[in-house]
Amino acid sequence: MSFTSLLFAVFLPVVFCLYWFVFGRNHKWQNAFVVVASDIFYGWWNWRFLSLIAFTSFCSWGSGLLISRFRQKGKNPCWISAANIVLNLGILCLFKYYDFFAQSFADLFLGGKSDRVLLHLVLPVGISFYTFQALSYSIDVYRGKIEPTRDIVQFFAYVSFFPQLVAGPIERSTNLLPQFGRARKFEYAQAADGFRQILWGYFKKVVVADSCAVYVNAVFGDIHAYGGGWLIAAAILFAFQIYGDFSGYSDIAIGTAKLFGIKLTRNFATPFFSRTTGEFWQRWHISLMTWFRDYVYIPLGGNRRSKARTIVNVLIVFTLSGLWHGADGNKVGWGVYCGLLMIPEVLSSRPRRKVTDIVAEGKAFPTLTELGQIVATFSLLVLGLIIFRTESPAQTIAFLSSLFKTGTNSLTALLIRPKLFSAAIWIPVLLIVEWIGRREPHALTMKGVNSWQVRFFIYALLSGLMVLYFDNGAPTFFYFQF
Repeated sequence: MSFTSLLFAVFLPVVFCLYWFVFGRNHKWQNAFVVVASDIFYGWWNWRFLSLIAFTSFCSWGSGLLISRFRQKGKNPCWISAANIVLNLGILCLFKYYDFFAQSFADLFLGGKSDRVLLHLVLPVGISFYTFQALSYSIDVYRGKIEPTRDIVQFFAYVSFFPQLVAGPIERSTNLLPQFGRARKFEYAQAADGFRQILWGYFKKVVVADSCAVYVNAVFGDIHAYGGGWLIAAAILFAFQIYGDFSGYSDIAIGTAKLFGIKLTRNFATPFFSRTTGEFWQRWHISLMTWFRDYVYIPLGGNRRSKARTIVNVLIVFTLSGLWHGADGNKVGWGVYCGLLMIPEVLSSRPRRKVTDIVAEGKAFPTLTELGQIVATFSLLVLGLIIFRTESPAQTIAFLSSLFKTGTNSLTALLIRPKLFSAAIWIPVLLIVEWIGRREPHALTMKGVNSWQVRFFIYALLSGLMVLYFDNGAPTFFYFQF
């Protein structure tokens, strides 16, 4: 089931009403209902893969109890944590990466004859997200950051909570698990803020991202038919497509969780206003980047050793991040490219900017220097997204070489030009609203707007745009494939 399906418009209010009015007296009954609702949500896509989520969840839950029991007996439980990590990553690699490496092996040693080695397994939606979430629990239990829970229903609710099950945010057990362990009360202010964030997420997905997608897919699907200007526009629009799509999903997920009294981690913090690539990665897909920071980068030594070792650690993290996004050479190449962009900051003695370092703090507009930094950072990231979006190194080279060509397929251009104009209208609206709300947890908090008439007009406008731009046949969220 997708957030952009008509079915979800029925599913959500039904689940909301049952959660509060039928099961609201006991948080354990709410947890059980969350597991059932989440299974329905996920199983609507393919019910057979529910067993995979259950197996992953059970192994991580059981490993936490075993780690605690061994520690109480004075024994070292490291092998239990290691076994759970190997098991869960093994499942992830089997479904997501086996065919990629098997094909590479066949190309090198079997003359490309891969029929005997490929499995052609269907990639379960969201497997990278819930696997990382389950893994973080057992690692945190081993590190002593959280006590293991004996309540298996509570744990299953933590792993399979439907708003963030298939595309994050990737939650930590220290944040989300305790929330399922205590009573929850309906709070109007929290729910109202959740509805606003949901509305803003739908605007980013349905109006901005899907408008960009039509143009982007047409151009990237036939690179040689377009001149440089069209290709540059496609690359820029892809940046806004993937941002509107993924951050839109995160906003809908976080806003939906608020309706159920649950607070999820912020996943995007106005990343396109970043002044350096380091700052960008503090603001983009925060839950994934902090996961790699805490469970890969810091254990490797982080920046506590030599500059050379720090550079290696950064490159390892970004290469793994690229591989996490997809089992193909371009995703890995994109990860390496992003890691290389970080090297100047690693070598610099200047302190790294954090999420709390808001651009143009206390001012209405950025300085010319800040504006230049924002544009330069965005340009470097767009170049990387060309690698990310193209499907092979040959196509990447073809795209880059075509940037200097003129001419276009006039018929196709005529068909996609309206979407280009639509994106040109709504992308500035997106940027303006997010600039105004860059200090807030999400852009549509409506702080400072005290007139109910103004609020009603904004809500009605965004709702009308959603209806106008809604396309039931539009592609689902971009990050479902990861």
